[in-house]
Amino acid sequence: MTLETGLEPESGLESGSGSGKNAILEIEDVTLRFGGLVAVSGLSVRVPEGAITGLIGPNGAGKTTVFNVVTGFYRPTQGSVSFRGRTLTGLPPHKVCEAGLARTFQNIRLFHNETVLENVMIGAHVRQRGKWWQTLVPFAFPGALREEEEIRASSMELLSRLGLAAQAGAVSSSLPYGAQRRLEIARALATRPKFLLLDEPAAGMNPQESAELLGFIRRLRDDFDLTILLIEHDMKVVMGVCEHIWVLDRGMLIAEGPPAEIRLNPRVVEAYLGKDVPAAPPEHAGAWGIE
Repeated sequence: MTLETGLEPESGLESGSGSGKNAILEIEDVTLRFGGLVAVSGLSVRVPEGAITGLIGPNGAGKTTVFNVVTGFYRPTQGSVSFRGRTLTGLPPHKVCEAGLARTFQNIRLFHNETVLENVMIGAHVRQRGKWWQTLVPFAFPGALREEEEIRASSMELLSRLGLAAQAGAVSSSLPYGAQRRLEIARALATRPKFLLLDEPAAGMNPQESAELLGFIRRLRDDFDLTILLIEHDMKVVMGVCEHIWVLDRGMLIAEGPPAEIRLNPRVVEAYLGKDVPAAPPEHAGAWGIE
């Protein structure tokens, strides 16, 4: 129990992967404090390789903070993060990206004055072998120019696969909101990750776009051989696409399991809706996005 949160983990709750697959990402006993505020407390999570999983919880639960710890924006006060057996704790974000993790952000962060193609190429440069300045003197470094052309070609291929090739020359800020979301994912994919963290990918989408997002996320996993961990408030998206879910409340893990168990968990219902609200019975599964 921590005085700052006043909560204890649910009795008997143990973190796990929810799968027999090997864990590709392991978060071990991570705590992050900002002064007297405990943003994340004693979190342990093991994400199975090749799975689509979710991290949910009410506003302020610490979900994006966990993403920031995993991707090197924050260093945990205690605990560790490892990926494929290699520790990531203390690595800066660009080194985490080089290790094979990529992310999107809750608020879209594109290079708004650059073209759609240039945004994706920027992501690809994390794998660039040569130095950027070598392209300025191609007669001295012909290999650098060839590599730049390869990056351009592979970036165009990514745009084609994500349905954005027609907008390659457009300034990214001119795209509709949903296309900007896809562009941010394309830029993340350009880093050639094995693990993709999606922070509220359905934010700002209408119901039809959210429904289409389910198939899109599955295709990402299958076509690019990814493991995906997402944060999302749209329960129909979470329950419809995730195979295993972890639930945070005020920085602490309060539940985990497959969607069918999470939607019936009374502590999860309380975290979202308050006390004295019964968990949804099976005949009302649609309330949690399970038809």
